[in-house]
Amino acid sequence: MKIVGHKRIMDKLKKVLSGQDGNNDKVDILEAATQASTLSWGTRVKAFAACFLLGVVCSILGSCLLWVPGVGLALFAVFYTLGNVCSLASTMFLTGPLSQLKRMCAKERALATVVMVTCLVLTLCSAFWWKNNGLAVLFCILQFLAFAWYGLSYIPFARDAVLKVFTFCL
Repeated sequence: MKIVGHKRIMDKLKKVLSGQDGNNDKVDILEAATQASTLSWGTRVKAFAACFLLGVVCSILGSCLLWVPGVGLALFAVFYTLGNVCSLASTMFLTGPLSQLKRMCAKERALATVVMVTCLVLTLCSAFWWKNNGLAVLFCILQFLAFAWYGLSYIPFARDAVLKVFTFCL
């Protein structure tokens, strides 16, 4: 019994890998792999929440570790940056990695994405290689602003409203 079931699975696998399903229709191998690895909506929401929460915890922990003498700035830079990366990665569970990367590179978000990723890297560089506390804090602030600007791009007219508030205040 087990050998027959195993043979059917192997035959099905061979057909899929050769580009044919059971009906001799061509199948996109990438599509088949995507369908096989998709998560249910409930699992996606739970993974999003867990990853986002981890990002928030890392950011808060980094802020608390800022005051540790000697190594506080390096710990802050690492945990704050890790927190932002986790928060950004959490949305990939909802939309899928490829879709999220396409959205990040869309024309209305491209500049914010480039600034955000650049500031993530420069924060770590200034904390570890250059050992410049002022630059590390500056890049963390820029990280925050770029991440906020990036996030606002998903809310219709939010960027316009923020710009109007700032121009009114100035």
